Amino acid sequence: MMTYSWVVPLIVFVAVIVLMIIAISRWKIHPFLSILGSALVLALLMGIPLRSVADVIGRGFSTIFASIGLVIILGTLIGLILEKSGAAMRLAEAVLRRLGKKHPQLAIMLIGWIVSIPVFCDSGFVIVNPIRKWMSRKSGVSSVTMTVALAAGLYAAHVFIPPTPGPVAAAGMVGLGDNLMLVILVGVALSVFPLSAAYIFANRVGKKVHSSDETEDADIAELIDGKNLPSALLSVLPIIVPIVFMGIGSLVSVLKLEGIVADILFMLGKPVIALAIGVICALPLLKFIRKDVKAASSGLYAITEDTLRTAGPIVFITAAGAVLGQVIYDAGFVELIKSNANFFSALGILFPFLIAAILKTAQGSSTVAMTTTAGIMGMFPSSESLMSALGMTTPLSAAFVVMAIGAGAMTVSHANDSYFWVVTRLGGLNVKDGYRTQTKVTMIMGVVSAAVLYVASLMI
Repeated sequence: MMTYSWVVPLIVFVAVIVLMIIAISRWKIHPFLSILGSALVLALLMGIPLRSVADVIGRGFSTIFASIGLVIILGTLIGLILEKSGAAMRLAEAVLRRLGKKHPQLAIMLIGWIVSIPVFCDSGFVIVNPIRKWMSRKSGVSSVTMTVALAAGLYAAHVFIPPTPGPVAAAGMVGLGDNLMLVILVGVALSVFPLSAAYIFANRVGKKVHSSDETEDADIAELIDGKNLPSALLSVLPIIVPIVFMGIGSLVSVLKLEGIVADILFMLGKPVIALAIGVICALPLLKFIRKDVKAASSGLYAITEDTLRTAGPIVFITAAGAVLGQVIYDAGFVELIKSNANFFSALGILFPFLIAAILKTAQGSSTVAMTTTAGIMGMFPSSESLMSALGMTTPLSAAFVVMAIGAGAMTVSHANDSYFWVVTRLGGLNVKDGYRTQTKVTMIMGVVSAAVLYVASLMI
């Protein structure tokens, strides 16, 4: 049971979080300013010395640029190259050729899941939507079923699996910036459960909801083979190579290998180096971008500009979340958790899930929900973080927290979420049917993921 002395600080904390949500969702203030402003208000209300406020903000802000900023930028760069070169379409085609005829729903779901590992789910849906239409027409499977399956596949990878910026940022902010391989493995394993639930739901809802979606009478060759697309090998290398290097680096660390070779492998396994190698592997794809690009350097320059425009807001919002996390510690909230450990430990892994779910549902952005919640949780090795206060002090438990944050960040997608509109409009759904499909499936996926994580957390 919580002590009375913490009632007022807890009310202040809740009030500031509500203020932040209102600022983002109703007043339409940019999340960066809303989160940073909320952190400043919290610092002042909780009595942090005025001379120390600037230092607290600086410490929180700088940690992101020192740890995870480059990883977010490099991961976004790889994703944009894969998107603009048609490599993402080629990866989709590879899955389609193997599963499309017999299991179209599963095929489109896996296509979405794979494409969204490097590419944002919004862009991924736009890229794969022509294939979804074609598969629905050829197989006779409901267009709504295919839409829900594709949207679910894209969303699972978007919130669970690096190098998508959301999970990369969350992993870095909880102290797993150098152990992304663990996050990837846990994310892949966890994806099975919400995707299975989404698959069942997609098949059922497709019988009840109908779409105005009209498919064109086109052959799959016109959608894929007629384009100047890279080979499957070139398309997959920028994803596989960094994962392999990160895996090797993790193995070197676990086995405590020493020597010059071990040092080189450990360096190559660092996420920032591994993703830089992934960028190098992606460079041959530049020649497939479009015919009017005369030199690869011109294409790379333009894509790098797009990358900085895309990743910049994510990095700065992530930094603002880290500031909020630093203020939470300096204001004494970690001590609140520790002194009332029995109360908060009952929630366990559901604690970050609920925070992320509230933020997601209120303001719409999964990435904002993930980075803000991760900033609140802090780093697992630090005794000064909420992670430590809740007993989440191992890399595996920290990976579970990242997954719980991701599960909350998909719960739920509705009218304040850009992805909701991408799915409903391209899927030929009206708003009412969007709530019956996209909103329901994200609720199911989030709750199933949280339930699986809760059970698993009791076993570790």
